[in-house]
Parts: sequence; C-alpha cells; structure tokens
Amino acid sequence: MKVRMLVALSGTRNGARWPGRGETVDLPAAEAMRLVDSGLAEKATESGPPVETATLPPAEVTAPPAAKPPSRRRGRTGKGETAKE
Repeated sequence: MKVRMLVALSGTRNGARWPGRGETVDLPAAEAMRLVDSGLAEKATESGPPVETATLPPAEVTAPPAAKPPSRRRGRTGKGETAKE
C-alpha cells in the first residue's frame, strides 16, 4: 500500500532511510495502516500531493514617516545638586 509521509521519521527501515515529509513509500498493508492510524502518513492518491495555491496580497505603498523634531534634553543633576531653571 502506498502512503505519503506527513512527518519526517528518523532512522531507517530495512536499511534504507525513511522518505521525507510529502514523499511516498510502498509498505505492507498492516504497517501502512499503523502509520495512517497514528497520523504519521496518509493514503497516497494518484494525483500526487496537494498543491498550495495561496497568493500574496498586493504590497501597500506608503510614504515614509515624517522626521521627528530633535528632543529637548535636560542636563542631569549630580548628587546634592538641584536643577537650575
């Protein structure tokens, strides 16, 4: 039975690495059903993996923010001093 892997498994099966996520593998029916029942794989269809058809929204073009005026910094007072105004 052919299944498509939904996750990547580490290690090997019969000396060969497991196929990657989205790839298909032909397994004995009992082993394939255990993977499908546990959510690690899905039954493979002849049409292939689903294709994502999402499109990006158009980019928004905005003017850069206006420059901020320089801030008024006040000097720090030392120990025992008071601010002079």
